[in-house]
Amino acid sequence: MNKKIGLKHIFSKIFIGLMMFFFYLPIVYTVIFSFNSSKSLSKFTGFSFIWYERLFKSNDMMDSIFYTVVIAVLATFISTIVGTITAIGLSKSNKVLRGIVAQINDLPVMNPDIVTAIGLLMFFSSLAIKKGFITLLLAHIMFCIPFVILSVLPKLRSLDPNILDAALDLGCTPIKALIKVIVPQITSGILAGALIAFTMSFDDFVISYFVTGNGVNNISIMIYTMTKRVNPTINVISTLIIAVITIILVIINIAPIIKERKLKMEVKKNEKTS
Repeated sequence: MNKKIGLKHIFSKIFIGLMMFFFYLPIVYTVIFSFNSSKSLSKFTGFSFIWYERLFKSNDMMDSIFYTVVIAVLATFISTIVGTITAIGLSKSNKVLRGIVAQINDLPVMNPDIVTAIGLLMFFSSLAIKKGFITLLLAHIMFCIPFVILSVLPKLRSLDPNILDAALDLGCTPIKALIKVIVPQITSGILAGALIAFTMSFDDFVISYFVTGNGVNNISIMIYTMTKRVNPTINVISTLIIAVITIILVIINIAPIIKERKLKMEVKKNEKTS
């Protein structure tokens, strides 16, 4: 029995190792070849920053990065506010209304991107709205809001239903009770929704491709146009995105540890003074 358990343990470790290798090899490959001195995507001929220089000198690529970041930030900010307020309103609504809105909210999440993209394209065309920055921003806000609502609602369900009434009885106005009592309790859900919204907006291609125009392109569309010919600048863009995501993840994981250490230091100081 012990031998069988030991073999299973070894095989499970090998399987996990192979899966990690399969997932992370393309990332490592992309980072390495972003520093390649030639156009070759299969042979590393030498270390160089030539493709980084070309990226930052290309107006089209820098514009696509600018539009991607601006759209993602604005869509995240607006969808987080709207989604949080909607979720709070739903938590206080009756079951019938909550069920209807929940079903409507699930449609953009469950719908294939191509269906949503065609629907938005027809909607903007019927209203004679010129495709460009505004249509792209509105589309991103539209598909980001449901993810924020889905992230915030579970946190609201876990709250004590009498907490708002208690705050109002103690003299809080409805707005103060919302800001000082409800929002702090659901901050983790709001942040999770914001991160998902930012990721969805930053990564979107299908919907963006159908609703944009007038030279407004995001990174996904730019990369799609670059794949038709060999261009190592794609590796540079991917490497920069990987670097930014890694930095954000490190900050998110380190921040709670720093807070805990500060709290422990404050507790120790208070114990010494007392």
